[in-house]
Amino acid sequence: MNLASEAGITTKIQRMAERVRWGHPEFIRRGIDPCRLAIEGDPQRPEAFSFLVLGDSGTGLHRRHSPQRRVAEQLLAHGTDARFLLHTGDVVYQVGSSEQYPDNFIRPYREWIVGGEDWRRLRYDQLVFRVPFLPVAGNHDYYDLPLPLGLLAGLTGPPRRLLRAWLDLDVGWHGSFVGQAWARAFLDVLSAVSEADLGEHLGCTRSATVDGASCLLYRPGRFTRLPHRYYTFRWAGVDVFALDSNTFNHPLPAGADDGELQRRRGQLDAERSELLRSLGPLTNDEDARADRATLAEQIDEQIRDIDKQLASSASARAGRTTPVDEGQLDWLSEALIASWRNPDVRGRMLVLHHPPYVTEVSKWDQGQTKAVRTQLRRVLDRVAAALGDLPAGRPLLDLAFSGHAHCLEVLDTGDTGHGDAHIPWAICGGSGYSLRRQRPEGPELLEGPPGAQRVVARSRLFLGRSGRGSSLRRAYSALRVEVAAGTPLQLTLVPLVAEKAAGEWKPCRGEGIVL
Repeated sequence: MNLASEAGITTKIQRMAERVRWGHPEFIRRGIDPCRLAIEGDPQRPEAFSFLVLGDSGTGLHRRHSPQRRVAEQLLAHGTDARFLLHTGDVVYQVGSSEQYPDNFIRPYREWIVGGEDWRRLRYDQLVFRVPFLPVAGNHDYYDLPLPLGLLAGLTGPPRRLLRAWLDLDVGWHGSFVGQAWARAFLDVLSAVSEADLGEHLGCTRSATVDGASCLLYRPGRFTRLPHRYYTFRWAGVDVFALDSNTFNHPLPAGADDGELQRRRGQLDAERSELLRSLGPLTNDEDARADRATLAEQIDEQIRDIDKQLASSASARAGRTTPVDEGQLDWLSEALIASWRNPDVRGRMLVLHHPPYVTEVSKWDQGQTKAVRTQLRRVLDRVAAALGDLPAGRPLLDLAFSGHAHCLEVLDTGDTGHGDAHIPWAICGGSGYSLRRQRPEGPELLEGPPGAQRVVARSRLFLGRSGRGSSLRRAYSALRVEVAAGTPLQLTLVPLVAEKAAGEWKPCRGEGIVL
């Protein structure tokens, strides 16, 4: 029961480029950096500040006692002085539909939005944020509905109600149209600006200057748009690089492991069939319905990932290469090198949806996880080679954030032998949709051939689903990140947790983790 279809990487790149008029001559004529924004109010000095991080939140499954709203309340309670919010993707489930932005995004985060007190009147494509809300796109933000399911979901009356009683799909009648809804909600969509008005629009919105180039000015409460699907900004001397990992996460060819993958896929098909046979109308048990949907989605995710690995293997045998967004990766390489050579920058952070390292049970060994690790290593190896001894013992990134894995995890990479060595990662993907467990193999991630494996990453905190039966605990979460003044960069991660156990909610602020 595949609930989503997904466009290819080339199509995603093309559609998003059209929406922002990528490569338009007017950008070159005006000296505009198309991937940079400046946030109004940046102190431009190395002072202390804090910000918030959340991800994988956009659910409509829980009609009452929404975990997403519980986490939003934690953000409000502990983030009144936050300078911005980062979202690690999957803003709206299941398929990024514009229909679902009111309930799955605007309503739970209404206090952050101008006019949010009357949230039902707000349009998803005209949002203005009181505090900078800076997302990256997740895979669900790009998904679409297969035509037959879209027609079924669009039905009204008893058939639709019956479908929800058996399995709440959390979909409208259409999907994202290859990320169109996400783009209209957050990007400055220049395709909606006429050619005659484009120059005036750019003159009004690209009014900031950073490192000698003009760029978009993000103005909280007035104009809150992003320049592109990947972008960078600076606050108090810290550079943040936001990526679209949906265009470089395609699994690499499985090679000799094809047979094992086929066997595993057969097992998952059988598990999915058994799940469907066991479904019953549990309309009065919201948690049971959510658990059922979580398991169905987890199986579909794993099947989708295996199918992508097998497709990559088939392409390799036919002499075709796996698609990769080289343009974005080249941009990251050049931007990181420039950042390290800039004396005004005291730290660097990265945010993207798909994690290269994670110990969550359904994501740790996926082909997409390993592909993102490989692609980021290529970039960071290139950066390390260009910088030589410039980092002086520091990792190339002071901190990196991901989502996709439905948990809150903090882990450190070790001596990986690559440019990603010794980088701390915060996986922030447990902010409302569903939660997963840590893998039974434990907190250490190994790499290498059998008999010569070595630890490349080690988890120091994992919050998600734990316990069973009457001891089951669900820890939904976000992060507050506290940045100290001065150089070198000093960071403290503070978990913001809304835990449900034995039918009761318990909000709490975890102990800070000093990096």
